[in-house]
Amino acid sequence: MPYTFPSEAWLKALCDVLNTDENYARVAKNWEGDMLVLIEPEPDAPAGERAQGLYLDLWHGTCRRVSSHADGEPGMPKPAFTLRAPQSTLMRVMEGKLDPMQAMVTRKLKVEGNMAYMMMNVPTVLDFVRCCRQVEIAS
Repeated sequence: MPYTFPSEAWLKALCDVLNTDENYARVAKNWEGDMLVLIEPEPDAPAGERAQGLYLDLWHGTCRRVSSHADGEPGMPKPAFTLRAPQSTLMRVMEGKLDPMQAMVTRKLKVEGNMAYMMMNVPTVLDFVRCCRQVEIAS
């Protein structure tokens, strides 16, 4: 079933994939860190448009909780990692047109948090993206 990206339904479908994918459970068994993906307005977006945040509580190969937030709203989580990029960049990563590690290194995908930890866990990062690609996006 295709889902609108970004949406709460897409996020919940991703959580389901993460929690049922045996490879992800194995590869991410030592991962400890929640994440907020901030989908920033495109450069040509109208002034005042806010980023949308997708929060994932990832812990030892499971997705414990997900939620979506408008940037700056009260109660916005303070995660171990925050990833920031416009939707067009995130779509290129999810479509396999942009390598996620290359996107991080070139700052097309900005990362806040312990970059050394993320680099030590490249297989987990790559398998997370593989799981994202399993959630069909509506066109």
